This record gives sequence, C-alpha cells and structure tokens, in this order.
Amino acid sequence: MPDSGSSNILRYQYKFQFENGEEKLFDVLLHEQTLQVVQSSSVHNAEWTKLQYHQCKNCPLKDDVAHCPVAVNIAHLIDEFKFSTSYDKTWVVVETPERTYAHETTVQNGLSAILGIYMVTSGCPILDYLRPMVRFHLPFATANETVFRAVSMYLVAQYFREREGLEPNWNLDGLVKIYKEIGIVNKGLWQRLSSASSFDANVNALIVLSAFGDALRFSLKKDLENLSTFFTKYFE
Repeated sequence: MPDSGSSNILRYQYKFQFENGEEKLFDVLLHEQTLQVVQSSSVHNAEWTKLQYHQCKNCPLKDDVAHCPVAVNIAHLIDEFKFSTSYDKTWVVVETPERTYAHETTVQNGLSAILGIYMVTSGCPILDYLRPMVRFHLPFATANETVFRAVSMYLVAQYFREREGLEPNWNLDGLVKIYKEIGIVNKGLWQRLSSASSFDANVNALIVLSAFGDALRFSLKKDLENLSTFFTKYFE
C-alpha cells in the first residue's frame, strides 16, 4: 500500500472522538491524478460485498467482477460501526490537504461524509460522475453548498466536453439524470448494508447521502434560483 506521505497520494483523514474517550481513525488515500481510492492489500470477502448480492438494478458491471467495488472499499467502515447507533454523539476532525475541519455531530452524519468519499472513488461506473467533487471535499456541507458544488462540477465538465469536441449540456438535464441513477445505486447499497450491520448507524448514514441526492434532483432549479441574487453583477 502506498505511503500516505507520497507526493502522488492525497490523504483525507477522519478522526471520530467519543464521549467515553474512544477514538476511531481512518485514512482515505487517493491517487492524486485519478482520484481513485488506493485499496488496501487485504481483500474483504464478506458475502454482502459480492456483486450479485442485492446488485443495483442499474449496475453495468458484468459477472466477471466478483465483488462490488464500493462494498469492498467501505467494508472496513461498516465493520467498525456495525454496532453503533445513528444518534450517538461524536466529535469529528477531518484533515484535508489544505485545511482541517472539526464538527460536533452524530455518528450517522460523520459516517455519511466519509462514506461519500469512498463511494465515488471506488470505481462504480455510476458514482464515478461525482468523483471530481472529492478533490474539493467539503465535509458536513449544507444543502445550498451541495447544490453549488454539484452544479459547478457539472458545468466545468461541460466546458471540458466542449473543448474535446463533444456536445455539452448547459441546461443541467444531464445532472438530474446522473442523480436519478445514483438514487438507484443508493437503494442497492442500502439493501447491502441492512444485512451487514447490527445497528442503524451505517444504514442511516447512507440514507443521509441519499436524501441529499434526492433533494438536489427534485429541487435543483428552485435551489439555484435562490442563489441567483448573488450573481446580479453578471446580469449587467
């Protein structure tokens, strides 16, 4: 496994601190250029990680792939929190390459933030569309922040598509379709995690992510309109 101090590796560290003094520390290591997660040398072979175990209905992966790439990469997190309750209090400290965030929150909210990184960097063909957002990771983002980041990412992608001679989509219809497909993936992952956890923190962490995605898909234009007053200079 590459050294987290390597110049071509990005590290996002999550530290969960609990009232009883317990700490849980996780280092998410990503390849700097591709933002692909660096897998550990150990392979998780739990039944619930197999591709065909509650396989997402829109999964494009074929039978020659033995395990769901997302399930394999989040398995260690699920094991760590499988006996945790959603609303257990925790202090979460997140170290990114540029700055450190600290937030008193619940296990489900802290877990949903780190799950989001693994999910979009593990190689799922559906979730890969959100991978660029990881380089500008913002833990515990509000709904408005999530909308702004997602739309900004999508429009930058259209700029690069046009530069490559491909047809861009500037009206955001494509972004809505992406989040619709992601909603199906979240449902499939929810079914996986429901059988892998004894308590509800893991499952509810995924529900938090899914709720953000659904809200963005159904109220995207309205939420953007609420931000329009910030851009009046561009209307002159």
